[in-house]
Amino acid sequence: MASSNSQKFIARNRAPRVQIEYDVEIYGSEKKIELPFVMGVLADLSGKPVEPLPPVGERKFLDVDIDNFDERMKAIQPRVAFAVPNTLSGEGQLMVEMSFESMDDFSPAAVARKVEPLRQLLEARTQLSNLQTYMDGKAGAEALINKLMQDPALLKSLAAAPKPEGAVHGEAPAPSIAN
Repeated sequence: MASSNSQKFIARNRAPRVQIEYDVEIYGSEKKIELPFVMGVLADLSGKPVEPLPPVGERKFLDVDIDNFDERMKAIQPRVAFAVPNTLSGEGQLMVEMSFESMDDFSPAAVARKVEPLRQLLEARTQLSNLQTYMDGKAGAEALINKLMQDPALLKSLAAAPKPEGAVHGEAPAPSIAN
């Protein structure tokens, strides 16, 4: 509790990192006057925008802080488009095009969801993880999965079997009620 209060005290009373002062003589006495520090950044942070940016002279300065960062990012619409070696299939190049609206869009999972082959792999990984969680503690489930993996004909017949209604759209099927 004490450390929390001391951190708040430091945050309230900490001097800014940049202080610009100059000495002025007013009516024969010297006085220090502090100038406010204002920084403007001119940069094209939008990457490869879909729509061309207005000329620099027509652009406005924006206040960016921790509270409105995601809002500003969404308005700027940063975008990247490039080709990378296709290490998944080993053939040719993979075109990557991503746009970002918040800092969360830079997480590995969010990036994977924006590249179709990676999205498919991530979805398969999630489904396997869910299966592992579902099988946890169920005796015989692992043996049944192993049997299924060893018998290609059984695997094909299971894959060709009609799916329960609702499972087609990624929803869990409705539980059956047995008397």
